[in-house]
Amino acid sequence: MNAPLVFLPGWCLGRGPLQAAVDALHGQFIDLPGYRDEALEGDFDHAVAAIGARLATGSTLAGWSIGAQLALAVAARHPDKVGKLLLVAGTASFVQRDGWPDAMPPATLADFSAAVGVDPVGMLPRFVGGFNRGDAQAKEVSRRILEQADPLPSPLVLAAGLAWLRDVDLRADAARVRAPTLLIHGDADPLMPPAAARALAALIPGARLELFAGCAHAPFLSQAEHFVATARAFFDEPAA
Repeated sequence: MNAPLVFLPGWCLGRGPLQAAVDALHGQFIDLPGYRDEALEGDFDHAVAAIGARLATGSTLAGWSIGAQLALAVAARHPDKVGKLLLVAGTASFVQRDGWPDAMPPATLADFSAAVGVDPVGMLPRFVGGFNRGDAQAKEVSRRILEQADPLPSPLVLAAGLAWLRDVDLRADAARVRAPTLLIHGDADPLMPPAAARALAALIPGARLELFAGCAHAPFLSQAEHFVATARAFFDEPAA
């Protein structure tokens, strides 16, 4: 893999849980807006444009969860910047919409957002435990994520990400992606259902979906060796 690998983390947790996998793949991070040293950007489209501007031409771009949504949008809107695309536990729309049933009901997200606003620290273990439900190593993966997570960002940053999850619909963007694309998804993911991954893969021309058996929302921890091997093989594939 000669192109630089850039990884976009997920909501709330930052780069920490991904660090070992990204190090093994010799990648680097662009943190989400408002995390670590990044300025808060409340507009999803502006965030996509800013990430695209920072990428070298032909980069390999990867993202987890909401980071996968950002990566998908960057690949669609800045095709010269993305040579390959890896989407980990990604979806085109986090909430249910007309024609997109395999997602969270909007009212459930609204309730969760309200709970985050009241007690973000108390929310964290419930959130992590919830998205690992169904994983063969659920307790161990949840423990490691909570140990490795970056410090919680500000309530404004958390709220901005939740607003993106509420509002962003990337189905039209998905159809415009031209980079070779691999989706890695747990077949027991309760947060981003596998049916959503199948639907997203069908929207992206030529995309391939790898479902990890017995895995929920964090395949890079639940099946770390398999994850790294699968990603590396994809990155090393010659361009068509």
